[in-house]
Amino acid sequence: MTSRERFLAACRGEPLEVPPLWMMRQAGRYLPEYRELKQEHGFLTMVKTPELATEVTLQPIHRFGFDAAVLFSDILVIPEALGQPYRFRDEGGIAMDFALRTREDIERLDGSGIEEKLRYVPEALQQVKRALRERTAVLGFAGSPWTLATYMVEGGSSAQYRKVKELLYGEPNLFEHLMTTITDAVIAYLRMQKEAGADALQIFDSWGSACPAGAYESASLRWIRRIISALGDDIPVILYAKGLSHRAADLAATGARALSLDWTADMRQAGRAANDTVALQGNLDPVLLSTRPDIVRREAARILDVMRGYPGGHIFNLGHGILPTARIDCVEALVETVRQGG
Repeated sequence: MTSRERFLAACRGEPLEVPPLWMMRQAGRYLPEYRELKQEHGFLTMVKTPELATEVTLQPIHRFGFDAAVLFSDILVIPEALGQPYRFRDEGGIAMDFALRTREDIERLDGSGIEEKLRYVPEALQQVKRALRERTAVLGFAGSPWTLATYMVEGGSSAQYRKVKELLYGEPNLFEHLMTTITDAVIAYLRMQKEAGADALQIFDSWGSACPAGAYESASLRWIRRIISALGDDIPVILYAKGLSHRAADLAATGARALSLDWTADMRQAGRAANDTVALQGNLDPVLLSTRPDIVRREAARILDVMRGYPGGHIFNLGHGILPTARIDCVEALVETVRQGG
């Protein structure tokens, strides 16, 4: 069984003796080859240049042999395609070129021609597929409409999410219009990735926990459900909602084939809440990769023991993206531990 076949079997809920392994945000500043390439070209240029995005996507596969390659891109290509560019702040975090503050700002968003505006993404994905020759699964992804809206309305990274909540509560019709625009763009974008050969797709509701509990269904889950329904049931969709494992049953009801859980989650408890009907992905704390290999081995083995025999299928992963401080020897220890089954 190839790495790709193992990954897709786990997505289908087939329990495997040794779970497949990949890591969210596999590429990054922890890899010297990535730092060198970024120094020469810059992040946004790498995202928008298929040859460079392909090279970055393949770097961790060449080093560690993960069972899935996640396409190097960024969730904020959607706002940019709608007419709202972004950049990275010198002090850290993301800044949109402008925030959506008025009805006119939102109504100016242009959802036409998404396929043309973002054609560099399927081009990169196809190059990755050719390079891997069906040996390794290839994953595409997008941000959830709610998570994208937080950046777009707040004007970048936020701590309080005040403006987007004011829009949600104070102007529900305008919020609905914004979410419809974003959702339609995400559907078009993920369909592009599916048609380009992605083996699975992940939706990141990274800031779903900022949504008020009573509004989470209407403000986030129903839009995710619409996206998954539009994609059809012939491609697995993995849903990541940081800090929301206590809503595993609601997350599974979106139609996602797998739930990705952060490091705070009790994996088996989340599985039981979803009637053990979905695959679970996770959930090593990314900080552990900045410690020592022996610590990584111990904690990875603990997760493997917890998930052994889980009937819904398990994909080993981090509970969030890999950190720039991750040590190569710790990543190697993780790969070795999972490959050996603990």
